Amino acid sequence: MTQPILRADEITKTYGSLIALDHVSLEVEPGIIYGLLGPNGAGKTTLIRVMTTLIQPDSGRAHVAGIDVLADPRTARTRMGLAGQFAAVDSYLTGRENVEMVGRLYNLSKAEAKRRAADVLERIHLADDADRAVRTYSGGMKRRLDLAASMVGRPQVLFLDEPTTGIDPGSRIDLWDLIQDLVDDGTTILLTTQYLDEADRLTDRVGVIDHGKLITEGTPAELKENMGGAVVEVTVADHDREQTMAALAAVNGYRPTFEPKSKRIVLAATHGPATLTDAVRVLDQINVVPEDISLRRPTLDDVFLELTGHTAQHEEKDGERSRRPARNTR
Repeated sequence: MTQPILRADEITKTYGSLIALDHVSLEVEPGIIYGLLGPNGAGKTTLIRVMTTLIQPDSGRAHVAGIDVLADPRTARTRMGLAGQFAAVDSYLTGRENVEMVGRLYNLSKAEAKRRAADVLERIHLADDADRAVRTYSGGMKRRLDLAASMVGRPQVLFLDEPTTGIDPGSRIDLWDLIQDLVDDGTTILLTTQYLDEADRLTDRVGVIDHGKLITEGTPAELKENMGGAVVEVTVADHDREQTMAALAAVNGYRPTFEPKSKRIVLAATHGPATLTDAVRVLDQINVVPEDISLRRPTLDDVFLELTGHTAQHEEKDGERSRRPARNTR
């Protein structure tokens, strides 16, 4: 059995009365992207900081590439890279100078730091802009440069803390491609994100963290499968809604629900595509032409809402964390 390259054992961290991490344990196998999902304040960044030796937990242990990060933080740092939520680059240096500086902090020789900087800047699609001052870079370019700096030491494990927050959609897609390239080259990545489409696109395995607890984990497909089967979604004119819902209830004996925000009627697809076919037939019989009708599988957004009772980008209100426990399904 493959030994985990990342392991957290019963990690707890508190700040006064606030429990940031509550006995969090997880294991990550080598060569994958592990997504850690959760809203602001859930504990994602705190766990990253513990794993990367930036803070010490109140209790528990953490290992990166076989190194105990509490007992031997200096060696552990040589095995990892970190790109935080905000680009940690010097705006008055050029892109190349930033990456070379980080290489030197990894104790690379001057010549080796230059060579590796040139390599990662090429891979990160910044070679043509490498000799410009970073203050002239766009937000997306700064995020890519931050990723380049985290790569220069050729880490076995790369921690990416919400790497695409605040950047434009085009740069976001570019970063997705670059992250996948890193994994293809053998790097293991722990990625935190609030974007469920990002997790669906990139991750091999995900953990959902809320109120400092890891409440479930699995592959995206497994988590969606646990939600149940597919659903039929129907949108009709307002004046047709009542009779449509009554007619759809006869399709399979399940009462449809109405989502006011999207104005969609949702029916459990107990027989998959056959339920969709039956729904179309019923609507034809009552002379209702749908504005839209589709069959879809549950999404990670559906999973997150089911598990936590709110969306992944939900903002905690004062005191809310201590009042509302998360649902634990592990």
